[in-house]
Amino acid sequence: MKRVLLKLSGEALAGEKKTGFDEATCLSVARQVKQLTEEGVQVAIVIGGGNFWRGRSSGTIERTKADQIGMLATVMNCIYVSEIFRFAGMKTKIFTPFAVGAMTELFSRDAAVACLEAGTVIFLAGGTGHPYFSTDTATALRAVELSCDMILMARAVDGVYDSDPKVNPAAKKYGTVTYQELLDKKLAILDMAATVMCMENKLPLLVFSLNEENGIVNNGNGRITGTIVTVE
Repeated sequence: MKRVLLKLSGEALAGEKKTGFDEATCLSVARQVKQLTEEGVQVAIVIGGGNFWRGRSSGTIERTKADQIGMLATVMNCIYVSEIFRFAGMKTKIFTPFAVGAMTELFSRDAAVACLEAGTVIFLAGGTGHPYFSTDTATALRAVELSCDMILMARAVDGVYDSDPKVNPAAKKYGTVTYQELLDKKLAILDMAATVMCMENKLPLLVFSLNEENGIVNNGNGRITGTIVTVE
C-alpha cells in the first residue's frame, strides 16, 4: 500500500483511563507510524473524540451544538497526537474543514496530497465540519478524496465479530466480510453513510486492535491480524 488512512479511536488512545490521553499508547502509535513512513507508506490520520465527548449521548444539548463540541474534541486530539508524533521525529500537519485560528490549516486536497508526497503525516481533524456526520463518515470521505489504498481502523476490538465479544464469549470473528454483509447483519463497525461511501468507491477497510503489539505496522504491511472488509 502506498497511501493509507489510519482511523484511531479516541477512547483507545485514552487507554484504561477511558478519558484524556495515555501517553504510552500515543507514543507506541507514533513509533509504529514512523516505521511505516520510513518504509515509504504515506499516512493520513483521523481521530475520534470519544475520550472527551460523545455528542449523541447528551440528552440536554441540541444535537447540532453537541456535534460541534465533538468536532472540537477531535481537533484537541489531533493537536496532542501531532505533537507526540513530532517528538518521535516526524513532520506533521493538521487540516480542518473550518478555521481554528493559527492552530490548523483549512483542508484542501491539493495541500494534503502535497504533504503526504513530501513524507509529512497529516491529521484530518474536525470531522466533515457539519453536524449529523460521524468521524466514520469523515474517515471514508477523506480516504476517498485522498485516493487512499485502504482504511486502517485501529479499535479496542481486534476485528469484526458476528456479535459483541465483550457480551458473547462465543462470538465469531470474521477473517473477511463484505460491506453488504455489514449492512445486512447490522455489524456496527461503520455507520451507514460511511459504509455505503466505502462500498461505492471500492475502498477496502482493515479492522484490527490498537492494543496488539505492532498492530499498526503488521497490518499496514499486509501481515493481517484483523478483519478485511471488501466490496465483494
